[in-house]
Amino acid sequence: MDAPIHPFAELFKQLGLPDDAQSIDQFITSHSPLKNEIKLVDAPFWSDSQRAFLQESIIEDADWAEPFDQLNEALRRPRK
Repeated sequence: MDAPIHPFAELFKQLGLPDDAQSIDQFITSHSPLKNEIKLVDAPFWSDSQRAFLQESIIEDADWAEPFDQLNEALRRPRK
């Protein structure tokens, strides 16, 4: 059985964050660029429960891996 594919916005919903396009863009803009030496799960803007979800997803190589990677990339892009 194939693992479910989660849309990018669904990751925000799972993290308890607003998941509409404008809110996602605002989140990424306000928290980027994330320095390369900081792991995404160690970023200072996560709550304890958000951090725990992200860590568990990495450890389990969960079906959240693709949107997690998208978020990681988006947060590391330099601001325009």
